[in-house]
Amino acid sequence: MNKTIRIGVISDTHGLLRPEAVAALKGVDHIIHAGDLGSKNVLEELSRIAPVTAVRGNVDAGAWARTIPHDKILKLGLLRLYVVHDLDDMELNPNEEGFTAVIFGHSHEPENDRRDGVLFFNPGSAGPRRFHLPVALGFLSINGRSVSGEILVLRS
Repeated sequence: MNKTIRIGVISDTHGLLRPEAVAALKGVDHIIHAGDLGSKNVLEELSRIAPVTAVRGNVDAGAWARTIPHDKILKLGLLRLYVVHDLDDMELNPNEEGFTAVIFGHSHEPENDRRDGVLFFNPGSAGPRRFHLPVALGFLSINGRSVSGEILVLRS
């Protein structure tokens, strides 16, 4: 029997890690930050909750951000996940490369959609509100060879 791996997914914090986001992420096995962290403090605080995989977003600049990769291939359980901030920067075919999910941010719009069998998952923005969009984050549940996503709206 496979143990379910619960992954917290957050993006576009822009330097603001809300207390309700921290509370929601407690207890996850791993955290993925899909870019636009905004400061190294966000990364440090998330690291106190669970191991973190982060990619650099378009606002992540300065010495602290130089070591954060543009994109990342992540193996969790039996699955390969691809993490990139902006989908327009994806230079591969996730289906051909054998990825089960593509995790991304940038648009601030939550998305939990399957395309050709691959989960495309954007948790939305957990940082400062933008336009009419909700403040949100997400969770991925991995069980064996399957993955499912869930969006949690913190503020509508």
